[in-house]
Amino acid sequence: MTRLDLIDRLAARFPDFTLKDIESVIRTIFSSLEDSILLDRRVEIRGFGSFSVSQRKSRTARNPKSGDVVSLSDRKVPVFRAGKELRERVNVSK
Repeated sequence: MTRLDLIDRLAARFPDFTLKDIESVIRTIFSSLEDSILLDRRVEIRGFGSFSVSQRKSRTARNPKSGDVVSLSDRKVPVFRAGKELRERVNVSK
């Protein structure tokens, strides 16, 4: 599902709101989520999951195409961990 798909679904579910209002709400939610993650804060949405930042240590790796050794520096990566309810619902739907 893309952001536009989400906006369309919400517009169909809540016809009293304009597309601009729905788009503004979605943009605000994602912007707040992004701001918190950039500040290394954990964001938890109960029943859905949590977003956090993980630190990866520097290491050496190999370029699969050329076989050359490449040095990778320390870096931070965003991580999503699904909540218990979401994991259970996904497993039930199989």
